[in-house]
Amino acid sequence: MPPQEKFESPVPGCQPDENKGCPTLTTSSCTTRVSTICQNAQITTPVCGPVNRDSRDNKDVDFDELLPYIGEFGLYQKILFILMIPFAFFVAWVYFTQIFITLVPEEHWCRVPELANLTVEQRIALSIPPPSPESESSLTYSQCSMYAVNYTELLANGTTIADPSWPVQYCQYGWEFNFTDIPYPTVATELEWVCDNAALPTLAQSVFFVGAIFGGLIFGWIADRYGRIPALVGTNMAGFLAGIATVFSTSFWQFALCRFLVGLAFDNCFTMMYILVLEYVGPKWRTFVANMSIALFFTFASCVLPWVAYFLADWRMTCIATSVPLVLAIATPWLVPESARWLVSQGKVDRAIEILKKFERINRTKVPDSVYKEFKDTCARAQKEEEAGKSYSVLDLFKTPRLRNITVLLIVIWMAISLVFDGHVRNVDNLGLDVFITFTIASATELPADTFLTAVLDRWGRRWLACGSMVLSGIFSIWACAVSNHVYAATLAIMGRFCVNISYNIGLQYAAELLPTVVRAQGVALIHIMGYVASIVAPFVVYIAVVSPILPLLILGILGIIGGCLALFLPETLGQDLPQTLQDGEEFGKDQGIWDVPCLMKNANVDEETPPLPMTRSFTRGSLRASMRASLRGETMISSAIQRSSVRSRKSLSNPLEGVRL
Repeated sequence: MPPQEKFESPVPGCQPDENKGCPTLTTSSCTTRVSTICQNAQITTPVCGPVNRDSRDNKDVDFDELLPYIGEFGLYQKILFILMIPFAFFVAWVYFTQIFITLVPEEHWCRVPELANLTVEQRIALSIPPPSPESESSLTYSQCSMYAVNYTELLANGTTIADPSWPVQYCQYGWEFNFTDIPYPTVATELEWVCDNAALPTLAQSVFFVGAIFGGLIFGWIADRYGRIPALVGTNMAGFLAGIATVFSTSFWQFALCRFLVGLAFDNCFTMMYILVLEYVGPKWRTFVANMSIALFFTFASCVLPWVAYFLADWRMTCIATSVPLVLAIATPWLVPESARWLVSQGKVDRAIEILKKFERINRTKVPDSVYKEFKDTCARAQKEEEAGKSYSVLDLFKTPRLRNITVLLIVIWMAISLVFDGHVRNVDNLGLDVFITFTIASATELPADTFLTAVLDRWGRRWLACGSMVLSGIFSIWACAVSNHVYAATLAIMGRFCVNISYNIGLQYAAELLPTVVRAQGVALIHIMGYVASIVAPFVVYIAVVSPILPLLILGILGIIGGCLALFLPETLGQDLPQTLQDGEEFGKDQGIWDVPCLMKNANVDEETPPLPMTRSFTRGSLRASMRASLRGETMISSAIQRSSVRSRKSLSNPLEGVRL
């Protein structure tokens, strides 16, 4: 059940009958008869006066009302859906490539130049002491120390076995690596980020997320100032140039700087395209497009990446192979239309209409000129009201107690989701199995997770799905800690990843629905940035495996359960009028109980529902201005429920009886 629209005006000439609760007629000049459903009876009444579109003084037409005319998911929208494929690949490769270029084989030991002519077994037996008692490694030799003896003299004496009483020192000549499991050198092995430097890949990954914060701010500003297309091209070009520059890194700080610059591209290299396509798709198709674009394209790209790295067997070639495709984004201005919503918000209504006419030509549809005229008039009125209206900031979310609590809960829950998700992504190397196969299987869980979510989200609601998926993710993660068999533990960890995939895809949609329209774009952007902050910590959570291999999953499990339980303190948005003003946000959900379950309540109350009285459409100015103001992470891109909340009835567009709903 989508959120219901609030209407303000009754049908002209009709008044409610106090005895029957049904509309009766006060005018005899009726020329048409229609059937009106009232309570449980069907009553035939004359329609009051000639009702048509031109009888209204102020005919407001917002962007979503044009979509049924040009086609809600016509040929052009399908082409744009297909054009999302390369951008989904870009974001997956920008996000995950660093995992495969910084892998370190578990088996590594000190290099001793004097023993280069011996076999590996002989070198280890003569030069490497056993591990320290507190070491968690399963290896029988130390990875960071060697005996401090004269190896040339030992070889001359024919010594082949070390004496445990020999003095020990830190590795003096670098390390050797066993490349059996990781079949290629990585930047971490070339620059020897092991032992005392083992945390450097983790630090570089955190630097990547710092870059993502700056990228969101920089390219978000570009998107709002110069348009979505320039931002989309710019963010992908940043990823391309920084990815190629990574190849030439010869020190940690050079590598970290390159990863910071690559981080600028995450995740706007896909999000901008994602936004554009959702803007041009009708509300009933947005849940499908939003989720299935991730389920199909992003999942496939994620599953392919490990094998690109495996078969290229060279970290530099992997960087090149995953960075060069981003340059294709330079063709975007010739293939993808600019955001019509953004153009309208900038007062460029004529250019927006030109784009919509291109949709007409390709979809073979026709929008009446009168509809375009009404749309232009609506935009002009909205701009005047916007100029005279009050401006809001994200700080307004924290001025009233209930809205402040909701905002803080959304931030904490999204940070937990982001940390748990990224932790599961990066923990695959700690599961004790082949990292390439494990990563592929774990990434493949995105497809069933998104498909499941597409099927049930608008039936079961957000709150219990978010809670249940997060709690289950935590349970599976903690369970994996208690299993000693690597296969079973990895299976449980992957199940935890599957569940957090569901939570991740609910998270931002839920936030976009709960925050009031007047500050929704800014509020969702704040929550998104706080998720990046949490992701900075995630690599260090995974790195704790050096202390104990069960700690990462244990921490992820506890955070998952806590985050899931906190979701129960949020209001449910399914079937509700979404908040538009700050006061709406403060009052939203006050009548809900913590144990309310939308699908159960709907079934229980199905016989009690009363169909709405026939009413004319009346535009709420606040929602219209918000539609005109759609920005980077605004309400028009993220949730189909939000569009349905502010969209007028589609049936009335094609119904000649404009004032009456059958």
